[in-house]
Amino acid sequence: MEKAHAVKTREVLVIGGNRYFGKRLIARLLAAGDRVTVLNRGSSPPPPGAVHLVADRDDEDALNAALGTRSFDVVVDQVCYTPRQAAVARRVFTGRTRRYVMTSTVEVYEYEDSAALVPEEAVDLLGVRVDIELPWEDAEFAESHYGEGKRQAEAVFAAGADLPWTAVRVAHVLGGDDDFTGRLQHYASRLRAGDPITVPTVNRPATYIHVEEIADFLFWAVGEDFTGPVNAASHGTLTTRELCEAVAAQVQQGRTVFRAAEVGAVSPFAFRRGYAMDNSRAAGLGFVFGDARQWLPRAVAETLGTVN
Repeated sequence: MEKAHAVKTREVLVIGGNRYFGKRLIARLLAAGDRVTVLNRGSSPPPPGAVHLVADRDDEDALNAALGTRSFDVVVDQVCYTPRQAAVARRVFTGRTRRYVMTSTVEVYEYEDSAALVPEEAVDLLGVRVDIELPWEDAEFAESHYGEGKRQAEAVFAAGADLPWTAVRVAHVLGGDDDFTGRLQHYASRLRAGDPITVPTVNRPATYIHVEEIADFLFWAVGEDFTGPVNAASHGTLTTRELCEAVAAQVQQGRTVFRAAEVGAVSPFAFRRGYAMDNSRAAGLGFVFGDARQWLPRAVAETLGTVN
């Protein structure tokens, strides 16, 4: 009888990730038998079974001190928002891990405007100007430059060959009873009151992914060895109207009223530019995506608390 090959236990470090799809990723890693270390500033403990390290990831000396002599098979960075953070991470983790997985965003394509689905190469990372001297430590500045911060952070990793890395460009995430963004709840409250939902005069569709699916994707990416950016989005695009229809189906006596605006602020998930993501690369690498229209009713029900 042939002996079964032992599955190697992986050493995985997750930076941040104690809420939403990050906590689901940690649960998947622990269930798979991985040795998981969670590093954060001590704001919340990790789940039982994970090792907890406390450090400010922006403080390079403190980060090195917290890590000590530890090394990892994979690092999953859930909270890298700026090129300065990426530069620190690249210095600290080069030689400590065989693979670095950065959670990025569809917002790196914020300057695109395409009727076709946007592939990874639409952003030339080697051509991105990196400026670590901008006031990235200012929370208001960092939030208003979210896409730019992520884009420059990716460019920092792309500039060197010393650390194998991938950036998972995450589509807009929906679902779960712990969706902290309040975006679907915003629609529900507007529909209940019959208040108008402001959308652009030309309103572009977008790509989305369910909270459980992105946790599955990140878990899958931990075990792969591809490098460079990769788009993570369910098949199909959704319009603001489709989202509102899905919410209206869960809201009694709701009424959908749209108000078009050529300029100014618009509702969540309403887009003047077209930058829905092409998921062909990830699908070609072996990940099987679901269809956004199929899981959307469940996602809305989870978030609004109307699951039967």
